Amino acid sequence: MLADARLAVIYYSATGTVYRLAQAFVDGAADAGAEVRLRRVAELAPEHVIDAKPAWRAHLDATADVPLATLDDLRWADGYAFGTPTRFGNVCAQLRQFLDTTTAPWQAEELADKPATGFTASYEEHGGQEATLLSLYQTFHHWGSVILPTGYLNYDVAHAAGGNPYGVSQVESRASRDPEYAKAVLEAARLQGARLARMAAAVAAVRTDGRLG
Repeated sequence: MLADARLAVIYYSATGTVYRLAQAFVDGAADAGAEVRLRRVAELAPEHVIDAKPAWRAHLDATADVPLATLDDLRWADGYAFGTPTRFGNVCAQLRQFLDTTTAPWQAEELADKPATGFTASYEEHGGQEATLLSLYQTFHHWGSVILPTGYLNYDVAHAAGGNPYGVSQVESRASRDPEYAKAVLEAARLQGARLARMAAAVAAVRTDGRLG
């Protein structure tokens, strides 16, 4: 029997959407037997910008107890799920800044041969979700990760959640008016978290016995 995987779910969220997706990933992975670390990346925006948007300030204060991600979390984990809002079709600066600090474990090949997936959210349906995920996956290519897209597994859930094969994603304008869609996206995140846990456990077993690398 495969040993349980260790997963790091690392995210940035301004007002809570990506945070809720991250929690769903954690729930799905934990239900599948994984040990999971939920981590946020550091906020970079100036205080006066955050304070100008009450929802941003409220969420930042409400999640202040979530530990900040470190490179040791990456070394510890057998697999990764990274969450980011779309920013002009790209990864947000906060998560990008963290990823840009990973040179040492990357050079030491401590990030290679580990499954990785991404999740995102935008306000509009064509707000750049696919571009954001593909941009995130470029980092995984450099790490030597085993990229785990959602595909169309669990097709009914995938279709109800918007049908994005690149990764779990939420359209805020739709979620605000369609509760069933919002529920489907969270279910897709839970399923992908469980799938990541199973894949990470399988790949970790292969890494341990020396058949990779």
